Amino acid sequence: MIAASGLGARAGAFALCDITFTVPHGAYGVVIGPAGSGKTTLLETIAGLVRPTAGALSLGGRDMAGVPPEQRGIGFVYQRAFLFPHLTVEENVEYGTADAAFARMIAERLGVAALYPRDVRSLSGGERALTAIARAVAARPAILLLDEPYSALDPRRRTLVRREMRAMHREFAYTVLQVTHDFTEAGLLGDVAVLLDAGRVLQWGAPDKVFREPASAYVAEFLGAENVFAGEVRTAERGAIEFRTGALTFHAVGDAPAGVGHAVVRAEEVSISRSAPGSSARNVFPGTITELAALGALTRVVVDIGGTPLVAALTSHSVRELSLAEGQAVWASFKAMAVHLC
Repeated sequence: MIAASGLGARAGAFALCDITFTVPHGAYGVVIGPAGSGKTTLLETIAGLVRPTAGALSLGGRDMAGVPPEQRGIGFVYQRAFLFPHLTVEENVEYGTADAAFARMIAERLGVAALYPRDVRSLSGGERALTAIARAVAARPAILLLDEPYSALDPRRRTLVRREMRAMHREFAYTVLQVTHDFTEAGLLGDVAVLLDAGRVLQWGAPDKVFREPASAYVAEFLGAENVFAGEVRTAERGAIEFRTGALTFHAVGDAPAGVGHAVVRAEEVSISRSAPGSSARNVFPGTITELAALGALTRVVVDIGGTPLVAALTSHSVRELSLAEGQAVWASFKAMAVHLC
């Protein structure tokens, strides 16, 4: 388990402030944040490489105050790998472990065993990354810290290694905290997501909850929500909730307080039809398509509704099936449950 409470630390002019989150024992945590938000500094503070200036940190239920890095039971993989240049790949992987057979098994599962005789200075970036990961796992750490470990891998290898790492995580039950910029990766891997910005935790919790219920408009936009509206929350008849933005009124559910706020509607929650839909959706608006942008299997559809743009994410197959085109009159709809107020 990794538990931080009010944790603070300083690295040069940069400071982490009031960092609080928990990754339960055996869980897979992910840290998401823009460049310069303090992600690597957070991992280094947990590892004991950066001294905390405030708060508390416990690992596996043990207070880490004054505990040196080598006694924390941590494996650390930096983005740049940092292999020992005077050792072979085999010697790097076996460094820190007393079980060469176990290290070999890990290396084989990650595709590193074939590199064993090689001088690490001859490795590609991806090979260096895999060697560093194998070395960290081979030491059987209680906690594994990963700083963007897959960034040097090609897409196919990244998918395979990510799948194998998740399998080993379940098998060996170590606790993981991984830094990533990839929101898809965060959703696939994470049991806990920690959103970090400017040295502070903006939100943390289950990835699905963080992505679908952002704590603020800033968080929503950072996480890629394209429909973020400023407006006013009002209580309507029988306790129903309305959100007014410009000339539009959205129906929502929940217990948001009345007043100025934001509404977030994820693009995948918006449906598009050529005629007025007969569904149970509470929010139905006529509009005109102003943009179609194909992104592989998905197409981004922008609909102008009385001067307010609304973005829908449809499968490209659906776009072709509906014969959608720019300038076309359509209906956009989404359920009241799809409106998140913050």
